[in-house]
Amino acid sequence: MKVDSLETLFQEELKDIYDFEKRLVRALPKMAKAANSDELRSALTEHLDVTRGHTQRIEQIFELLDMPAKTKTCAGMKGILEEGEEILKQDGEDALLDAAIIGAAQRVEHYEMAAYASARAIAEHMGNDQVVDLLQQTWDEEREADEKLSEIAGEVLGSIRESSEDDSDDEEVSGEDEEEERAEPARKQATRGASSRGGAS
Repeated sequence: MKVDSLETLFQEELKDIYDFEKRLVRALPKMAKAANSDELRSALTEHLDVTRGHTQRIEQIFELLDMPAKTKTCAGMKGILEEGEEILKQDGEDALLDAAIIGAAQRVEHYEMAAYASARAIAEHMGNDQVVDLLQQTWDEEREADEKLSEIAGEVLGSIRESSEDDSDDEEVSGEDEEEERAEPARKQATRGASSRGGAS
């Protein structure tokens, strides 16, 4: 399609956004199922409901513009979600996998925020305040989701650090025990020698 006006450009942006919102409705349940943290699983499940609302909001914008609600394959989001699928197939400790899932989810949120900011800017230049407001609502919700994921990431990464420190302490104690065991025969030998010398005198 030839992009020869702001209206045409905006239509293409909407089709792109509509496509990735639909993709996310399918992807989020898989991410939530793979999450080990109850808080992370809950956040992803809640955002699924919010994402369904985003899809309906885009359909509302299509209707306001008297346009058919159509999608155009969003190659960017498709690639991000494919990377996310690879993460879900990995093996590892629960906290580490949750950290990876959060990273994948935040890449999604940042992409969405960029797309909505771009579409909102075009709508502003077109002078369509109603559409601007709808796009802004979604952008705000995407930012809230990103901030929530950042909070959970802090907790998950903190638990990983604490676990690592505990393991380090255990290794240090174990090392001290081994040194104690190696030193014990020498102490016994020294004690026997001292006893012998004492008896001889």
